[in-house]
Amino acid sequence: MGWHGILGFEYGIVQAPLGPDISGPELVAAVANAGGLGFLRAPNWESPDYLRELIRKTRRLTDKRFGVAVVLAFPHEKNINVILEEKVAVLQVYWGECSGELVMKAHQSGVMIVPQVGSLEEAQKAIYAGVDAIIVQGYEAGGHVIGQDALISLLPKVVDLVGDRDIPVIAAGGIVDARGYVAALALGAQGVCLGTRFLATEESYAHPMYKRKLVEYDRTEYTDIFGRARWPGAPHRVLKTPFFIDWKSIPDNEIEADQPVIGRTTIHDKEIEIRCLAGTVPNVTTTGDIESMVMYAGQSVGLIKEILPAAEVVKRLVEGAQLLIKQKFSHML
Repeated sequence: MGWHGILGFEYGIVQAPLGPDISGPELVAAVANAGGLGFLRAPNWESPDYLRELIRKTRRLTDKRFGVAVVLAFPHEKNINVILEEKVAVLQVYWGECSGELVMKAHQSGVMIVPQVGSLEEAQKAIYAGVDAIIVQGYEAGGHVIGQDALISLLPKVVDLVGDRDIPVIAAGGIVDARGYVAALALGAQGVCLGTRFLATEESYAHPMYKRKLVEYDRTEYTDIFGRARWPGAPHRVLKTPFFIDWKSIPDNEIEADQPVIGRTTIHDKEIEIRCLAGTVPNVTTTGDIESMVMYAGQSVGLIKEILPAAEVVKRLVEGAQLLIKQKFSHML
């Protein structure tokens, strides 16, 4: 099964679902072909026919298994039905309850189900529901962050909670290189889930300027100023761009609906206007004032120095972790 494989995948490397459409077929297929688990991101609206074609397009690029992620805070029932009908390897869910009923439905279709959690309470519910693995997200993560605990404190608690059950625990939040991978393994994880590092890859669907900013900037902040109207109560970690620094102290009642249009984009199967303070990251189709749009990133973004092919990211993580353990820790055994 390879070095630290999980859920039948060769390696314990998971490419996080990057929203709203940044982890498309090209990125997911590249990760799958390299031995990792890649996740497509389902639309935040019901679009079953489109999602089915997205899955099939990915299958034309790889003969390996992959997953699809769904944010439960948005309409999703028809999308989930398509994922199960297509018998995708893994359904990943976030920001909502991973119920026993949903787990049973997935398992009846031969699909594994993996929730992402941000607290011990959520982890307990997931274990009770009978999930196949748990992604533990620390406060360091980029994008929308559901919990308040740092990964270094939350992860071992969830590992202890899982105990000897056959439920792999996957660490997420601020991991970008082999050192983070080894640290997560030391805390009891069996795999790692990376978002920002895979965002900064050649195959990611992010706008080229967004990718450049990930290399250029090294600081982030946890905030709630973007997308307040569309997704209230969903704080997020973003790059500290000049735009964010200028706007981060706006009053709580300021929302994107009151702001001017600063760009346009096509996300999945919809053409969308982007208003100032919207929570929509720029993808390759986006036009307008790119530098004034939200740019999600995790706390370790400063460790990202270049845009790499996704397969190279997987290779460096695995080989780097093996080397690190051999050189730094084997003499301690």
